[in-house]
Amino acid sequence: MAVKKDIEHQTQTGCVNWFRYVYNDALIFAVPNGGRRDRKTGSRLKAEGVLAGVADIIILSSVGTIFIEMKTKTGSQAASQKEFQRKVEALGYHYYVCHSFDEFQQVVEKELGRR
Repeated sequence: MAVKKDIEHQTQTGCVNWFRYVYNDALIFAVPNGGRRDRKTGSRLKAEGVLAGVADIIILSSVGTIFIEMKTKTGSQAASQKEFQRKVEALGYHYYVCHSFDEFQQVVEKELGRR
């Protein structure tokens, strides 16, 4: 599991770095929902608004908002992530699951235009 998370981390880091370089007029940020926490910290974060299933990356630009869940090549969404996707799309936003840097780049260029 640690190797899988490390691959996802490296891929996401590369995606964010590329995006910030190419699309420096837009915002990209991560939502660190994962990770182990003790019960007290988990309760506090939930009370503050942490929501299970929120996409890993959110992109805000002048042409729209994109939600992206990063996965390894064999990774799949948890039930809470599928539910979040359903709600986001019902509100009219775009949501993608990306399994590689290339997939991420294609999504961004499709949604925001090539640079």
